[in-house]
Amino acid sequence: MNIQVSPSPIPNSNAVSLTSMLDRDDYLTGLLNQVTATKTEGWLQELRQSAANWVRHSILPTTREEEWRFTDLSSLRKVQFNVEAGNFASLEFDILPEAANSRLVFVNGVFAPELSAVSDLPSGIVVSNLAGLSAVEQEGVRQYLAQAEGAQEVFTALNTAGITDAAVVWVKKNVVVETPIHLVFISVAGETATISQPRCLVVAESGSQVTLVEEYTNRQDAKSAKEEGVYFTNAVTEVWVGDNAEVTHTRVEQEGAEAFHIGKTAIAQARDSRYTCHAITLGAKLSRHNLEILQTGEQTQTTLNGLTIISGKQLSDTHSAIALNYPHGTSDQLHKCIVGDRAHAVFNGKVFVPKLAQLTNASQLNRNLLLSSKARVDTKPQLEITADNVKCAHGATVSQLEDDEIFYLQSRGIDENDARKLLINAFAAEVINQIPIPSLREILLNTVNNLKSLTNE
Repeated sequence: MNIQVSPSPIPNSNAVSLTSMLDRDDYLTGLLNQVTATKTEGWLQELRQSAANWVRHSILPTTREEEWRFTDLSSLRKVQFNVEAGNFASLEFDILPEAANSRLVFVNGVFAPELSAVSDLPSGIVVSNLAGLSAVEQEGVRQYLAQAEGAQEVFTALNTAGITDAAVVWVKKNVVVETPIHLVFISVAGETATISQPRCLVVAESGSQVTLVEEYTNRQDAKSAKEEGVYFTNAVTEVWVGDNAEVTHTRVEQEGAEAFHIGKTAIAQARDSRYTCHAITLGAKLSRHNLEILQTGEQTQTTLNGLTIISGKQLSDTHSAIALNYPHGTSDQLHKCIVGDRAHAVFNGKVFVPKLAQLTNASQLNRNLLLSSKARVDTKPQLEITADNVKCAHGATVSQLEDDEIFYLQSRGIDENDARKLLINAFAAEVINQIPIPSLREILLNTVNNLKSLTNE
């Protein structure tokens, strides 16, 4: 596999905040102590220890930092989280027919073999938890795990410090996998607030193709009356796309109403590779997704589609950074937000095009639909270009449902509420309909259609 580290990494996309030796973040130290209580051995423990040392001299970001100025973590700091294993056997979740025998399931960050099924996979692909790999396979994983750009961002480092297991998808050279791979991360609320740290590693060797679904959700334990509670998911996914390889990646976040979710998706794209991400955000009290693309060779194609739908007092923050460091790269990004009630959406998208990246073609658009006078969006699309022979564009729109469109539908016999739903669904469908898995498209469209009113003032 030919993946090289770029000489021009993503500039300060999510730099960690450091403290002095005498001024440590006691809250962050408490989280670190929780996630590092379970020990591992060998190279994995060395990797964890290195990350833990970094975290010990870091602080959680505050609104005084530009990258976090719209996302206040003070509500997270008020909660003391504990690591608690989930109850596997009694859980129910949506099984995608296309991936009925190609899924891995983790509950509260712990692999659940009883709920997983990987019997319907061709030769040339490995889908397993880290602990289930052979010694040779683990040695291969060692070359990639926690090696992506941005590994020292504070939440990423916290995740690395607590790794005991991970979901691993490894596609061998020139293998085309027709069956989608479904990675399911379920949180089950306990008697106390819990923290889990899912970790994914995806390696697509040169000439390979794979479709991946990464899902974060919560479920009620059938033996417990507790349906939803406070919990924290701190997730990290690394995707390495080899020369002329193709990865289609759908990420769905639908956590509980009182949950905190912070996720990092780091992608390295080698020469002639193609990466597509469909990121759907529907849940959590507070969510943040850091999406970082690093081009490591010429002629890459990157497509990013995002959809955020929030209401109540939810806050959802999407930060993306695309570093196009070589010539002939193409990127196309569309991120849509539907914001109701008193919810707050944040979008910050950066595209870096240095002088070496001539003949780059990059576009970025953020479209926002506000359904309430008290809904809020902060959007900041950015292009940083020093190359002089490129085609780049970016933009953002913020609008409300148009009265004349609603009136037109009413004139055709559709009542006002249904008219509003039709317009909202059409806005969302532009992203959802691009997901290549029919059953998942149907689930998401039904979810949007059945969401409680987003328009309460």
